Amino acid sequence: MSELAMRVRLIVSGTLLTLALIGLAFQLAFLHLGTHEEIRAVIDRNRQVEEKLLAQRGNIYDRNGNNNILALNLTVQDVCADPETIIKTNGLETTSAELAQKLDLSAPDIANRLNRPDKHFAYVQRFVDDDRAQGIRDKKLTGVFFRDSTLRYYPHSSLMCHVLGFVNYEGVGSAGIEQYLDGRLRGLPGTRQSRLNALGHKLYWEDGKQIPPQRGADVYLSLDRNVQYIVEKALDEAMLQHHPKGAWAIVERVRTGEIIAMASRPALDLNNFSTSAADVMLNRAIGHVYEPGSSFKSTVIASALNDGTVTPGTVFDCEDGAWLYNNRILRDFHPYGKLTVADGLKKSSNILTAKVALKMGERRLYQCLKAFGIGEKTGVDLPGEEQGILHPVSKWSNISATRIAIGQGVSVTALQLLNAYCAIANDGYLMRPYVVNHVTGNNGAVLLQAQPEVVGRPISFETAAIMRKLLTRVTEEGGTGVRAQVDGYEVAGKTGSAQKPVNGGYSTTAYTASFVGFLPAEDPEIGVIVVVDEPQPVHLGGVVACPVFSKIASQTVRCLDIPPVQYKVASRK
Repeated sequence: MSELAMRVRLIVSGTLLTLALIGLAFQLAFLHLGTHEEIRAVIDRNRQVEEKLLAQRGNIYDRNGNNNILALNLTVQDVCADPETIIKTNGLETTSAELAQKLDLSAPDIANRLNRPDKHFAYVQRFVDDDRAQGIRDKKLTGVFFRDSTLRYYPHSSLMCHVLGFVNYEGVGSAGIEQYLDGRLRGLPGTRQSRLNALGHKLYWEDGKQIPPQRGADVYLSLDRNVQYIVEKALDEAMLQHHPKGAWAIVERVRTGEIIAMASRPALDLNNFSTSAADVMLNRAIGHVYEPGSSFKSTVIASALNDGTVTPGTVFDCEDGAWLYNNRILRDFHPYGKLTVADGLKKSSNILTAKVALKMGERRLYQCLKAFGIGEKTGVDLPGEEQGILHPVSKWSNISATRIAIGQGVSVTALQLLNAYCAIANDGYLMRPYVVNHVTGNNGAVLLQAQPEVVGRPISFETAAIMRKLLTRVTEEGGTGVRAQVDGYEVAGKTGSAQKPVNGGYSTTAYTASFVGFLPAEDPEIGVIVVVDEPQPVHLGGVVACPVFSKIASQTVRCLDIPPVQYKVASRK
């Protein structure tokens, strides 16, 4: 290469370098000396972050308040990871091993979850307690970080499980009171604005606008934890003794409609709800409909007495236990000749009750049953309530009245039937049952206060007084409910031993055994219903359900300090 060519090359290279430096200088001057509001706004937005501040969910208590907490929140940590960072730093194997050791998980499972180089976020494990989370922090694992979270905790595990419900992993109430009052319990989340530096680290001294979270409201139930324990223990014993598919029971205040206890078996552990089948989560006390059988007869007899269709002394021929009506035979469990209405109820005669229904007439019978709330939801403040089945008269066959009267071809929930009996106990007033006593906000202000609510009056004061006397005879010697007796108290009620419908007919082996009643009969305070689904081998309500009722009632009256009443029903006003 000649000297001239070399000189030309140097001049050209120098010129280009000089021009490049001049251009860079102009660009730097432009960036530093100009306002560049749009560019600065973009950078500023990219460095601003808004954090969501979790709101504490409100607590749930029983009727006795703060000493009996049923549901609360625990502060926990979600262990999270940045898979891309972990893989880039060749830490997949060691990080997975360390996390597995601290969290009692499988290292290969964690490695498989984190082996995603295109992802910046993955959960390792959610709802980790503070001690274990701190142990992981101490390891200072690259790409591993934490998020604040809360875990719903139920101190009594399965107690009141179907009433309380549970909160799912997204923080949403998914059954029971947790679902019904989710909007009040969950509170309102807050926000906090912060800035990041060029490396993406938070500048704590430059925190911006902050809106604090608002804690959720607290809920106080009408249920009593001690009575609930009594009921659940009695049901557990029945499950062991009779091996049924399920069992459920309710205790209700006659005058107000307050639910003091509501339990269903099988039950679930609320702290491990995800392991339970859907069938176990069903609150059978309000969500399962069944044919009540003989326990339904009281609504028919009460309606007929109220109408003046019959009196307690009206006599019917019970046909020696077998009655042919419209080419279909109706039988009694024991053969009877002539019985008064009072004796027919005591001995649970199907034939007598069917004849009473016919004397009333189909339309009047239907209207009276509707007045008792049959075929309608009670309006209890819980999700999942069924309304039962009472077909309109237009869909009745020529024998429907005789079968509905004895609790066949009609379906109820346990709460629906108990509420009807409580109307008899309450001078004929039908109340709306409820499980929420009141709800309070953060400042202690009462946001919701339950009040007793009359929803109807199917029978008069006089009829109710007569029915209480008649139903007391059911638990006396010679009655079907003698095993429901409670020492020192008169009990009024009715047994049920209902064949379960199958394939257009009725099973000869599958029964629903029940007893529903109230006490003290002279001046009732509480109503109780017990239902046992397909007990084995004995299926009679008087043998299966009555002893469970007696256990529940005898302990509950003492737990609630309900004294025996010495004066007669007729003196009640």
